[in-house]
Parts: sequence; C-alpha cells; structure tokens
Amino acid sequence: MPPVHPPVGSEAGPVPRSRPARLAGAAALLGAAVLLSLLVGANLLPVSTVVDTLAGGGTDESRFVVWEQRVPRTVAGLAVGAALGVAGALIQAFTRNPLADPGILGVNAGAAFFVAVGITFLGVTSPLGYVWLACAGALVLTVVVYGVGSAGGDAAGPARLTVTGVAIGAVLSGLTTGLTLTHPDAFDRMRGWSAGSLLERGFDIVLPVLPLLVVGLAVAVAVAPGLNSVALGTDVARAQGVDVGRVRLAVLAAVTLLAGGATAIAGPIVFVGLMVPHLVRWTLGTDQRAIVLGSLVVAPTLVVQSDVLGRIAVLPSEMPVGVVTAFVGAPVLIALVRRSGASGL
Repeated sequence: MPPVHPPVGSEAGPVPRSRPARLAGAAALLGAAVLLSLLVGANLLPVSTVVDTLAGGGTDESRFVVWEQRVPRTVAGLAVGAALGVAGALIQAFTRNPLADPGILGVNAGAAFFVAVGITFLGVTSPLGYVWLACAGALVLTVVVYGVGSAGGDAAGPARLTVTGVAIGAVLSGLTTGLTLTHPDAFDRMRGWSAGSLLERGFDIVLPVLPLLVVGLAVAVAVAPGLNSVALGTDVARAQGVDVGRVRLAVLAAVTLLAGGATAIAGPIVFVGLMVPHLVRWTLGTDQRAIVLGSLVVAPTLVVQSDVLGRIAVLPSEMPVGVVTAFVGAPVLIALVRRSGASGL
C-alpha cells in the first residue's frame, strides 16, 4: 500500500473546534478585501464618491472608474482566486503531494502555448480572444496528458499523470518561448499576459468563463468526501467503497476547468494554488471538505488584496497581480512551513 500522508487530505488529524469561527473570520477578511478593492485604485476617488456611485449616483467619471473598472476587476479577482485555491487543494490531495499546484498537470503550459500560437499565427490581439485560446489549450492538454498517462491499458494514476503533465508542459513551455522569441509582436503581447494581471478584465471576459468555474467548483465540492479516503491510499479507499477511478476523473476535470478558466481570465498566477491549501489545512484541519471550503474563501482574499497592492505599489503604473502573489506567497509559505514544523512536507 502507498505511504500515507494524513496532512495532505485525510481525516486523520484533529478537527479544530474553532473551525466555524475561523471560517467566519476568513469570510470577514474577504469582505474587507472586496471593499478595499472598490475603494482603492490608481484613480484616486474619495470614499464618499465611491459609495455614492455604488448607490446609483456619482459623476460620469466616477461611474466609469467604479462600474467599468473596479467592479469587474474585483469580480475577476474573486473568480480567479476561488478557482486557483480550490484547484490547488484538489491537486494536492489527488497527488498526495503537498508541493503540487494546479500547473503540475500542464494546464498552464497548454493555455500559454495556445495563446502564443493564436497571437503569432492567427493575429489574435484582444483579451477576449486569449480567453478562448487559453480554455482550449487547457482542455486539449488535459486530454493529451490523460491519454498518454493511461497508455498501455494501465490506470492513469496520480504519479503517471504528474510525470506526463510535467514532461509535456516542459515541452510546450519551450515551444512557447521559441515562438515568442522569434516573433517580436508575440513576445510583447505575451509578456503582459504571462505575468498574470487583472487589468482591463471586464465582464466581457469574466462572464463567458464563469460557467466553467461554477461547474468546476460543483465537481470539487462533490468529490471532496471521496478524496478523504483516496488520500489514505488506493487500497483503503476501495475498501471503504470509494470508486477511485471516478474520483480521479472528477478531480482531473475539476482542476482543468478551474485552473484553465482562471488562466484564461488573468494569465498564469503563481503561488495561490500552492500556498492557500497549506494555510487552510493548518488552520482548519485535514478534512478535504473543510479545505475546499476554506480555499474557496481564503484564495480570493489573497488575489484581491494582492491586486489592490499592485495598483498602488508603483503609481502611476501598476504591478501585475501575479508578480505580487509571488512576492507575498514565497515568504508566507516559508513561514507556514516553519511554524508547522514542515509536518506536511
């Protein structure tokens, strides 16, 4: 039987009695992040003006800034954060690897490659065009990874899928780099997209992807109880009556929809899917149902707050949210590992 790693997703650990209070606190922080995102930006507006605009008043300028820029951008941050956080929780439980993140299956690499091809050969220049290319790339890559990982009639287990995803992702990353280096226009456009940004992400970009994220989140919630058993090992899960094959397919589908959709909206944003499940696991325990729910709340808070920080860090310019999450995520993850004694690693 494979080795057991309870911290990654089993019910072996103690259940914190303060879990509801901690979830409520996380929800309050999320609300504060949303409020801050609506109030703060490169365009300095008084708080009273923002409140008046949200209530239906305000000037033409304030209505444009609030309703056309800040509100859609905040919604995009919430959607991207929720998707990346839950995808990270699923992939860590699925692979039983606390260092896994949603990109380990090659989803991000597939999305980036399709975007690069679209820019280079199809003349795609709009963010909305990037959305469909990225979604298609993520879905195609998942099918390829699963097909290669299950070649020869063997079951597509986590180890084979991970190795296949990393290998194919590395090849596609090299091809993407080659395309961008040999085509200056593609390099210039990919530079902004690949940094991970919520700038100019309006409802025209978010709403088409939202159904994919909703389906992915629904699948994640449905599969979470089964992951508690799978995390203890395949033999144990089957002994408990869990259909391991169905759980694996469901996780693969959910991660593809969530990570692919998030990447389609904002480009690749690092550390969110890796760091947030660790934080949630440390504060809420090792039950996958709690980890998925906690990631659904904590990850959007991280993304939205990072986006706010990026808006004001280098005025009058902006810092992409993907850069901010890298700066914030690395030390926070190190601190969490040190504080927990690296028990999950």
